[in-house]
Amino acid sequence: MKALESIDPTLPKDWHPEQVWYTSYGSNMHLDRLAFYIRGGQPPGTAKEYPGCRNPAMPTRSIAVELTGAMYFATESPVWGGGRAFYDPQVSGRVLARAHLVTVDQFFDIAAQEMYRDPGMSLDLVDVLRNGRAVLGEGRYETLVCAGQVDGLPVLTFTAPWGMDDVQWVPPSPAYVSFLSSGLLSAGAWDLQAVASYVAACPGASGHWSEQAIATLLGEWGGQ
Repeated sequence: MKALESIDPTLPKDWHPEQVWYTSYGSNMHLDRLAFYIRGGQPPGTAKEYPGCRNPAMPTRSIAVELTGAMYFATESPVWGGGRAFYDPQVSGRVLARAHLVTVDQFFDIAAQEMYRDPGMSLDLVDVLRNGRAVLGEGRYETLVCAGQVDGLPVLTFTAPWGMDDVQWVPPSPAYVSFLSSGLLSAGAWDLQAVASYVAACPGASGHWSEQAIATLLGEWGGQ
């Protein structure tokens, strides 16, 4: 198994980096899924087409990391059906994630697509890099979070402006659980049992998805 990359929790001093670690804790941990956000296209089994990034190059590195906080499932995804993954950095716990090294413009374009906006916008990263958090809007995935740095570059992700206990938890769909879990497996730092146990314990999944059901699902989907 690959070793976890350690995140330096101090905020970066460079507020204008050329590259960042886009850190996914949901389906974009899976590189095949992330490719649609970067290169554009319509993922199989969905009705949504993604425009992609201005720069269609895939990440130069992808590493396994653990964020401080909690992951939970809420709202209703029109793409997947069922709950989406969200991150609450204020809750005690750990979040298994995968950080992709991308250009700042690519991070902007990935964020735009998650926010249902057109790629090509520029975001001001100064607030999030200085304070660790920046709320850009009221929508889901419109709050930026900086968890620290790896190799001197910011570890950035996005989530909702609300907290984990402020919304109703919603069970995720089989397709979403499969992509999220197989993305974690492909990071190489956690085995099947660890991934299944982690996802099954997350609020929204807990009580609806068992470790065995997730392990079986991954076997049925061939780990894809």
